[in-house]
Amino acid sequence: MSNSTAWSLSVLSDTEIMAQSIIFIFGGYETTSSTLAFALYLLDTHPDIQKKLQEEIDVALPNKAPPSYDKVMEMEYLDMVLSETLRLYTISDRLERVCKQDMEMGGVFIPKGSVVMVPIFSLHRDPQYWPEPEEFRPERFSKENKGRINPYVYMPFGYGPRNCIGMRFALMNMKLALTKLQNFSFQPCKETQIPLKLHRKPLLKPEKLIVLKVVPRDVLITGA
Repeated sequence: MSNSTAWSLSVLSDTEIMAQSIIFIFGGYETTSSTLAFALYLLDTHPDIQKKLQEEIDVALPNKAPPSYDKVMEMEYLDMVLSETLRLYTISDRLERVCKQDMEMGGVFIPKGSVVMVPIFSLHRDPQYWPEPEEFRPERFSKENKGRINPYVYMPFGYGPRNCIGMRFALMNMKLALTKLQNFSFQPCKETQIPLKLHRKPLLKPEKLIVLKVVPRDVLITGA
């Protein structure tokens, strides 16, 4: 490399560092933990689905073997449960994009610089695309049905070249966490809010903390 090569380094300001740190927390921690809380609530209130998922985990990880990447990726029902959770409780209820040039879409003129909003929460619960949209039905995302889903009405991570950069990492983290259902079951208790009430500022969250009863599966099996 020539000694005359000049390098230009861009230094982040304190404000930019703080802004990026906040994005990492919301994008890499808060969203994952909230989605897991919603998933456990749905499994808690649908014990038949919880049992079916536990059976798949037991088969994939016999004798409570530690999960591997390949084993987790083979669990079809786990993927279905998580996909349906993200449909019902996508953490960001909308996407916003800036229009780069004047254009017309569906008879509507959109001038350059306009902010276009995609209402993800509404799309995910639109009965035009999802029969009985309020129901928790992982089978919507079975191998047979998954290919029929319009990708533009299911966007928990966005879609296209600017979708969530951490999507695969987040999905793997959540799947790994849910394999712990091999050891525990979740049940409603008197503090569990049913039905769940939501607020959406700035991210989708339950109105109150999700409180569930955790029971070791060994206790359920032995009746101890």
